[in-house]
Amino acid sequence: MKSLPAITSFCFFVLISCNSSVQKDNKKASAIYFNGDIITMEGDSAVYTEAILVTDGKIAATGTKAAMMQQADDATQQVDLQGKTLLPAFIDAHGHVGGYAALEAAANLMPEPYGKVMSVPMLQQALRDYIKAKNIPAGVPVIGNGYDDAVMTEHRHPTAAELDAVTTEHPVYIMHTSGHMGVANTLFMKKMGVNYTTPDPPGGLMGRDPKTRQLTGKMMENANIRALSLLATLLPPDSTKDKFAGLLSAEKVWLANGQTTICEGRTSPEQIRLIREAAAKGLLKGDIVVLPDYDANKDSLAVWKQYYNKYDGHFKIGGIKMTFDGSPQGKSAWLTQPYLVPPDGEKPGFRGHPIYTHAAAYAGLKAIFEHGMPAHIHCNGDAAIDEALVLIDSLQKQGLQPAGIRCVLVHAQVTRPDHLARFKQLNIIPSWFPTHCYLWGDWHLTSVLGPERANHISPLMDGLKNHIMFTIHHDAPVTPPDLLTAIYAAVNRTTRSGIILGADQRISPYEALKAITINAADQWGEEATKGSLVKGKRADLVILDKNPLKVAPATIKDIKVMETIKDGTPVYTRPH
Repeated sequence: MKSLPAITSFCFFVLISCNSSVQKDNKKASAIYFNGDIITMEGDSAVYTEAILVTDGKIAATGTKAAMMQQADDATQQVDLQGKTLLPAFIDAHGHVGGYAALEAAANLMPEPYGKVMSVPMLQQALRDYIKAKNIPAGVPVIGNGYDDAVMTEHRHPTAAELDAVTTEHPVYIMHTSGHMGVANTLFMKKMGVNYTTPDPPGGLMGRDPKTRQLTGKMMENANIRALSLLATLLPPDSTKDKFAGLLSAEKVWLANGQTTICEGRTSPEQIRLIREAAAKGLLKGDIVVLPDYDANKDSLAVWKQYYNKYDGHFKIGGIKMTFDGSPQGKSAWLTQPYLVPPDGEKPGFRGHPIYTHAAAYAGLKAIFEHGMPAHIHCNGDAAIDEALVLIDSLQKQGLQPAGIRCVLVHAQVTRPDHLARFKQLNIIPSWFPTHCYLWGDWHLTSVLGPERANHISPLMDGLKNHIMFTIHHDAPVTPPDLLTAIYAAVNRTTRSGIILGADQRISPYEALKAITINAADQWGEEATKGSLVKGKRADLVILDKNPLKVAPATIKDIKVMETIKDGTPVYTRPH
């Protein structure tokens, strides 16, 4: 995603006795949680405890309710879970809270289940309705987000002409669901200063129709980035709106989805400054982990290093982001074998393109390592993964990757079986995106990859078999920040049409929960303070209406977050 300015067949039930972790403390308990399924997320199988004691924002003890009550006084809050499920708060391994904030006010062009736009005419009508509802004056840009050619009945991108049919009085730019591309109308392209003979920007492509010798309006990768940069300058400033309003509104959505550690996964200097300022002013409730975009921040790596892996308030740098290729569902990922059906304007045999030259990618990764930070490398296609592995291997052999630094391969959708051993050898963490199986699995089968490759996307079980620690993510705003649907997809791997995509890669609900709790804490270097219910860790908790380990696997995505707790304080409560 490009930002603007992701079945336990047997459940071993352990009831921890009071002498397992309870000691008399001088500090008094602030809350005791009991009478529900409390999953500690410790160990290789599910461990439950009867009650948990929270004091001063940390977990003071776990054990029986009677043992917890021994430390209570009249001020202790007793929280009866009434059969609900409590576990460590979810951790966002890769998302874009800033990108979500920037697009929150855009026209919703998503298809089902997150929207209603299932065809080009429906998209056009959604834009017309948006312009009318917002009363957008002529000349002011119109932004749409989330259209999806994989789901729309035409199975193609809209064109500039189709956007012109909506309005010729407004510059229009609509974002593809992947965030890696979009479509502009004629007026927007005029403001970009581009036409059929304009060269493509390095690392980007503009759609062209050789018959009409006109641009189609489609902007991919760095051409999309250029369009977004222009969009930021065209939007009129809103002097009545607090500059932090979008960020704080987006944060509330993450908290409502049970996440207290939030990721901004490809960040501009302006976004970094905004998040830092919000943290300094005490406005944030959750912890925000920021990944500065390498290209936009290459001259500031030394500045950002001081915030690496340590919080300044609720802000820290988690690493530096590089983007090696595009989107598989958008058919811009870099593959070793051709797309099953080439994208608009491309011939059979098309395999996508790298965004960097090999030399540029090497130089960027080397610079990140020289500043003592890890790289989070976006690589969806197997050719992009190959490139990342070659570069990391080379830099490790030269002794240039700092000790203790682990790179993360973000998405890694088209992971081949031979990649797994290399992940292990090079100490790489893959952060997979299994929601692809649910939302775009049918598209992968019939148009993108074909059955053999499609059945192996996000190969979670192969990760387990190869003893690779992995995380899973939602990549919001590509999808909403909904990790329960990611868990559902990891466990079921069922497509929209009901096909099971790679049954051998399904994992248990417990292993999927580990990927968004203790594993994700480990990815961010916070396993000592987050991710499991252990004495001394932060009381970052989530309460669910049902237990993901006990419900029918097909209903996991319907589980509701009832409450989210950060450092012992409720930050979200589901309305009754």
